[in-house]
Amino acid sequence: MRVWLDDERPKPYDFDVHVNDPESAIALLKQGNVTHLSLDHDLGLQPDSRSGYMVAVWIEEQAFYGLLKPLTWAVHSANPSGRARIVAAMQRADEHWSQRIDFTGF
Repeated sequence: MRVWLDDERPKPYDFDVHVNDPESAIALLKQGNVTHLSLDHDLGLQPDSRSGYMVAVWIEEQAFYGLLKPLTWAVHSANPSGRARIVAAMQRADEHWSQRIDFTGF
């Protein structure tokens, strides 16, 4: 399943699901069927910590503990600092996944 997280931009045609809050994105990720995720940072929610970065940090933690299968990802945020934070967290998740694949085949 290809998931689009954004509060304003419409879902591109090649995505399956559009969510507009981090909790919904994480709920879908917990189901284990997400193969690709595209993240926006600023979701217009309160508190401001409810952002795409919240999802990226959750993914990074799950990857570290081996609780989430690898997935591909993109960041479509126009916020430069928010984008950088998401990219850094997702790159760390990629590193955790690559180490896990080396040792467990996951």
